[in-house]
Amino acid sequence: MTPGIRQAKKAGIQYEIKEYTHDAGAESFGGEAATALGLSEDLVFKTLMAKSNDGKLAIAVVPVSGTLDLKALAKAVGCKKMEMAEPALAEKTSGYVVGGISPLGQKKRLPTFIDASAQTLEVMHVSAGKRGLEIALKPDDLLALTNGKWASIGKAD
Repeated sequence: MTPGIRQAKKAGIQYEIKEYTHDAGAESFGGEAATALGLSEDLVFKTLMAKSNDGKLAIAVVPVSGTLDLKALAKAVGCKKMEMAEPALAEKTSGYVVGGISPLGQKKRLPTFIDASAQTLEVMHVSAGKRGLEIALKPDDLLALTNGKWASIGKAD
């Protein structure tokens, strides 16, 4: 059981764990999850860590079907510029490995922004805290558990 699953269980929310065999050669962790679980890439969200021009970290949760709009994230965070955090920093800060970073149960709680597209979904899927493990939950539950904010931070590929 990962810290993310423990957080969901402790909160008493409805969730479902979905497991698949991770392929070490997969180019896209989120794309792999969607394909392996037979889900639309609009329902599977990736958890990304970004760093502001003044060194502050933030979490962005966006659909696998698109990419993170760093300018939109900077606006949501309230800074001039954001860039992707180095993988080693993301792993150290979150307590998870890249490709398995969950927005739930992170070692250090960071401001979290969830793409507004999730608001229209009944259920969304995010990493449960390790490669090959997803958690399906209601978008409002993820928002509450992460103390997050809705923001239009995703852009279509």
